Amino acid sequence: MSLLSERQKEELHKSILEYLHANNFIDAFDSLRSETGVDYTPDPKSKYAGLLEKKWTSVIRLQKKIMDLENRNATLQEELSLSPAKRAAMQTDWVPRAPAAYVLTGHRGQVHKVAFHPTFNLLASASQDMTVKVWDWETGEFERTLKGHTRDVNDLDFDSKGNLLVTCSNDMLIKIWDVQNEWSNIKTFAGHDHTISAVRFMPGDQQIVSASRDRTIRIWNVASTHLVRSISAHLDWVRCVSPSEDGRLLASCSNDQTAHITDPLTGETKVELRGHDHTIEVVVFAPTAAYPSIRELAGIPDTDRSRRPGAYAATGSRDKTIKIWDTQSGQLLRSLAGHDNWVRALVFHPTGKFLLSASDDHTIRVWELATGRCVKTVQAHGHFVTCLAWGRTAPTQRAPDGKTNGADGKAPDEKFVNVVASGSVDQTIKIWLP
Repeated sequence: MSLLSERQKEELHKSILEYLHANNFIDAFDSLRSETGVDYTPDPKSKYAGLLEKKWTSVIRLQKKIMDLENRNATLQEELSLSPAKRAAMQTDWVPRAPAAYVLTGHRGQVHKVAFHPTFNLLASASQDMTVKVWDWETGEFERTLKGHTRDVNDLDFDSKGNLLVTCSNDMLIKIWDVQNEWSNIKTFAGHDHTISAVRFMPGDQQIVSASRDRTIRIWNVASTHLVRSISAHLDWVRCVSPSEDGRLLASCSNDQTAHITDPLTGETKVELRGHDHTIEVVVFAPTAAYPSIRELAGIPDTDRSRRPGAYAATGSRDKTIKIWDTQSGQLLRSLAGHDNWVRALVFHPTGKFLLSASDDHTIRVWELATGRCVKTVQAHGHFVTCLAWGRTAPTQRAPDGKTNGADGKAPDEKFVNVVASGSVDQTIKIWLP
């Protein structure tokens, strides 16, 4: 069966004849007219003038479109062929990207801190407006407001089961709220002589640790609310305090431009981290998952396979830098520069491959730990970004000696949820989801 009809053949022959005549190929013109028997008189005004060129270029354009579509189809087929398990694995290296999934509004002052509930899809936020607000981060819906403090609420933390929430304030009080009993305020701790900047549950949830402008770090018994120990490690306002995974060490930082690694049982300073030239706003211990990347960054030999909690820490300062430290020797391993203003918050990626930072330059930055490079900058808020938190992570079960419960001594694979929350002086909280 012929692909071309008689009419189409005639049209094609006439357009070729017109082309040959227009380009002065007279012999070819005569020969084709004779062989096809087409009776055609060339006419530059006829519909056949330039028709061959038009058809030719449209064929080329069509071919290009077909190739583009074939490439796109191949890409989509490749994505579809990935099993859900493979797609999930690809998500493990997820980091926040604009735009945020939700913008939570309701606070009437800057947001100081955010904390994820360890099991429910809940986020708690502490604000200058003297309240704590609770949100459903999965839907972006507001749940409730907790009132009780009479000044700025500066920090908050859930216990490991999510039964209790602890908060601290400029009113010099620490409060514990019972999540399962309508979030009622069940305990209040008094004793600090000035603004309380930070509060955390110690591993095991029997004690809490707080840091204050009165220059002390204090450890309290949750059940009795009694003061267990007061530690005077710093010469100025203590901005932040954080326990290691096994609770055997405390990291703290201060307006005195130092960070300290302290023994919570004796109050003795193990190591002083000195190198910043302004107030240190934040200090966090690196999770054991980050050790291989930190060792690669610092050029520490592969022979060091220790997974002892609290071996490394990161600090963020008003000098605009982030510093990574060996907490045993006090050695500065690397300084990360890139922010244009104070660094306010740090959080390690659950895989241990990245460090996320938040700054007064309105951005969240993602640092690749193995190289120290900033691999992503997210324009996060319209004002200073004050805090940052990663979604819940299943805690590694540790034996009393601090070792992990993996048969080979390695930590078991931790399950984590890809969600990040940030808070700002712009009074909003943003939820970043894949």
